[in-house]
Amino acid sequence: MQITVAGKGVETGEALKTHVTDGLEAVTRKYFDHAIDAHVTFRKDRAFFACDINLRAGRGLNMRAEGEGVDAHRAFADAAAHIGKRLRRYRRRVNEHARSLAEERDPLTELARAVVLREEPDEEAPEAVPADGEAVTADGYANGAVVAEAPTEISRLTVPEAVMRLDLSQETVLMFRNRGTGVLNVVYRRADGHVGWIDPQTA
Repeated sequence: MQITVAGKGVETGEALKTHVTDGLEAVTRKYFDHAIDAHVTFRKDRAFFACDINLRAGRGLNMRAEGEGVDAHRAFADAAAHIGKRLRRYRRRVNEHARSLAEERDPLTELARAVVLREEPDEEAPEAVPADGEAVTADGYANGAVVAEAPTEISRLTVPEAVMRLDLSQETVLMFRNRGTGVLNVVYRRADGHVGWIDPQTA
């Protein structure tokens, strides 16, 4: 994990940086095989020292914690304890979700087909015929030009469960049947890193 230590009006020597690196790696190692990076900032806040930790523990998983203390070491210990609590809570949710998936299979899970279609690169000639003789449709995809096909499932989930499963699978999109409304919904990973949710409204 890459750790950056900085100070605003606070001296951050090698001893403090080593203490922060060792301490933060020890906290994160309990709950993740490896975190991505962390930014730790110290500042003087009136009579106390303050420590801000911004941790990227995984894709789409960013955590922040603050701590105070009479010196920089104690401020870091306070902030690291808060980070540890958040990581432990998140890991517990992940484990509970994974257990529920393994122990019970929703009888209302629907079978579906996931297909990857070949996109034709020539957008200016949508009516062209590829070398294999397949006609190209107006949307730019060749009829029957299937690159990959695999069975998939549409599970009955709540929105938080769907977001959790999206994070666990590292996929960019997930279709599910909303457990509350019974309507097909979609959650997806946006380009800015946030999660989008599509919930069709019936008239």
